[in-house]
Amino acid sequence: MQARHFIELIFLAGIWGAAFIFTRTATPEFGPISLITMRAGIASLILLPFVCNRLALAQITKHWQGILIVGLTNTAIPFCLFSYSLLHIGAGYASVMNATAPMFGALIGLLWLKQRISGLAVVGLVIGFMGVAILSAAQAAAFNALAVLPTLATLGATALYGYAGCFTKQYLSDVSPMALAAGSLFAATLCLLPLNIWFMPSSLPSSSSWIDAIALGSLCTALAYLLYFRLIANVGPSNALMVAYLIPAFGIMWGIILLGETFTMLMWAGVVLVISGVVLATGIIERRRLKIKPAL
Repeated sequence: MQARHFIELIFLAGIWGAAFIFTRTATPEFGPISLITMRAGIASLILLPFVCNRLALAQITKHWQGILIVGLTNTAIPFCLFSYSLLHIGAGYASVMNATAPMFGALIGLLWLKQRISGLAVVGLVIGFMGVAILSAAQAAAFNALAVLPTLATLGATALYGYAGCFTKQYLSDVSPMALAAGSLFAATLCLLPLNIWFMPSSLPSSSSWIDAIALGSLCTALAYLLYFRLIANVGPSNALMVAYLIPAFGIMWGIILLGETFTMLMWAGVVLVISGVVLATGIIERRRLKIKPAL
């Protein structure tokens, strides 16, 4: 990986880590449904011009049902679940929970697609979920309340991310990434708009919350998607997916710097276990070892 691509990877992780900060600060005034409707709507409006060509439109038209499912399971529902959870838990904590998505992808791939999973990956799943349990206990101790529903909401969101990844691999592998991204965001917006009528905020959000919402849609979604697909094209999917392991570091850092959040030693232990579990469960160590193994 060239230095400029590595810088882009770090920048992308920083943007996606900041998404938890913007969501944490804007959700109390907008509410989860309205905020995510804005996020998906802004991002889809920015990305749709990139797919205004015959090939992309034909793909979206042909696979609209599958793209709708991805829009629900990869954007609308999980984004709303994370937005709800951030009303009750810290941004850094949520960013670590977000890192469990690859673990669920490996688990769902095993159960649904019958993908082979190594013994090391099974150990990784166990370690990762042990880390989730420790983080939840540490969060409860820090806030004097057991955040059961918010924690389950984050796990439900990451499980949906894992399902969406497997669904895409199974049914939408011939759809271009940009068409899938723009189409699924647009589909998520259409699904959320009717709900938004019922869940609109009772009072006009402040200007700072509007700025957070706009940044969430334009910077943390539209620009982030463009950077992500650029990285996939330049360094390959496996290297681009490394961003998932960097997001928690930035989520924690932004939470500490911007929101004054604190992390106890028990929380850090949970973070280490979660990241270690994700690395083992996704087989990244084995892939790297195979890459550097000399040819016979």
